[in-house]
Amino acid sequence: MSESAFIALSFVVILAVVISGITTLLRQPAIIGYIITGIIAGPLVLNITNNSPEFQTFAHLGVTLLLFMVGLHLNPRAVRELGAVSLLAGVGQVLFSFLGGYIIGLMIGLTHIESIYVAFALTLSSTIVIMKLLADKKDTESLYGRITIGILIVQDVIAMIGLMLVSSLASGGDLGSLFTQVFLQGAGMLILLYFVGRYFLPKIIDFVAKSQEYLLLFSIGWCIFLASIFYYLNFSIEIGALLAGITLSVSPYRHEISSKMKVLRDFFILLFFVVLGSQMTFGSISSHIVPIIMFSLFVLIGNPIIVMAVMGLLGYSKRTSFQSGMALAQISEFSLILIGIGVTVGQVSSEILSLVTMIGIITIAGSSYMIGYTNQLYELLSPYLGIFEKKRVREKKVKNKHKDANIIVFGYHRIGTELVQGLDEAGKKFLVVDFDPERIAELTQEGVNCVFGDAEDAEFVKDLTTNKTKMIISSIPEKEVNELIIRTALKKNPKVIVMCLAHSISEAMDLYDLGAAYVILPHFLGGEHASTLLENYGFNSKKYSRERKIHLRHLDRRTKRGHDHPRR
Repeated sequence: MSESAFIALSFVVILAVVISGITTLLRQPAIIGYIITGIIAGPLVLNITNNSPEFQTFAHLGVTLLLFMVGLHLNPRAVRELGAVSLLAGVGQVLFSFLGGYIIGLMIGLTHIESIYVAFALTLSSTIVIMKLLADKKDTESLYGRITIGILIVQDVIAMIGLMLVSSLASGGDLGSLFTQVFLQGAGMLILLYFVGRYFLPKIIDFVAKSQEYLLLFSIGWCIFLASIFYYLNFSIEIGALLAGITLSVSPYRHEISSKMKVLRDFFILLFFVVLGSQMTFGSISSHIVPIIMFSLFVLIGNPIIVMAVMGLLGYSKRTSFQSGMALAQISEFSLILIGIGVTVGQVSSEILSLVTMIGIITIAGSSYMIGYTNQLYELLSPYLGIFEKKRVREKKVKNKHKDANIIVFGYHRIGTELVQGLDEAGKKFLVVDFDPERIAELTQEGVNCVFGDAEDAEFVKDLTTNKTKMIISSIPEKEVNELIIRTALKKNPKVIVMCLAHSISEAMDLYDLGAAYVILPHFLGGEHASTLLENYGFNSKKYSRERKIHLRHLDRRTKRGHDHPRR
């Protein structure tokens, strides 16, 4: 990196600190601050970035690291289970969005080829924006989060094919040989990665993990290596990084890898959005105000409606469909690349690139707020969303099946496991509610009373709570979810006892103020337990040895259930 590039990077980071500080004080999404930083640092104002190749490289690194970490949390079994809905919803959304965008393009006077380009650009959602916001909300492992990620993968594959087609047409290539090459190379790489991930990587990781520094270095190297291989084979860097993460997703060290790379990811993602904001141009915007507004509204409103309609037909609840729809309400970085190629080959004008760039900025900013306030928007619009939900919804098909249960446990992960075991040993009648289909399947096989449901859905919590409900226990770590459970349950049954989880004293006090009967603070409980051991065992090594064996057996059971790292 040259000294001038280093000085430019320094100015951009300092500017980002100031702008992001202001947006944080105003409680606005961090992405908004990053984009504003890019606009100010770009040619429109200070011209610090000046289309620097170093900044472009940093932006690509951010994308690569983000998708690698997404892959780390994509359990292959979950991908298989949700693959069908992701494929159908993804393809359906792309087809209907393309048709709608194409019709709008013709209506406002774009040419046939321009309408095709713009329509295709509008069908793709931003993997970077969605994954950043889902990670901030800790929703990447939720049902709607995994379906959304699946749809994004489908979109990325379609985008990759589209980009290769455009590039091939521009260079006069043979489409038949191109498809054959892509299919053979892609299939070969997937088969190779399957065997490497199953038979070789686990042994390598066990050796590498002996040193935490080497584990981080190896993870970054593996990510960049696969991303580069896929780029060399004319696939996207993003797909390579995602698959690199998936190959490590079954490793017991995946959480350590993710936590160590988080800081690197966040820094380079900042530069990605700065570069995006710096590409803003207003030269031809004034003459395209109406098209920009129409296309932006189509993406912000039309795309979510299309997703809700498709997922509703597949049998998902209006809440899950609404959450996925809100998450996909922006255009992708691939959209700008596609239009850029079209400009390069002379099939569309630079004005179309400015138009799509402006749509991208508006929809990314708009969707950031929509994703951040999804729950509030759902509560407001819920009465009108019934048309997107079938009478028989697959998510709630066992709801109210266990009316004899007088204790409801929300969340069967780590702390919930202990609570359920204790209730079972005490012979209590209880019902477990969880939002993970894998856990529900496991509990069903074990004969545990359980129901698949979303604790963030006030209607669902209200339906479960009856006059017979004596106690509700929530092991869910999110404060907002526990607040909703307390308010909804006490409104339905003022006599119900509500126990919930908190991770700080201030959170616990807020939950007590709402009416919680008892708030569990895991970190303090751990200290209390250790203090009790000291009091009971003193310096008796035999007693500690006996406790150690019991604890090791307990930890082994936990590890087999995938509880090897705290959620927060």
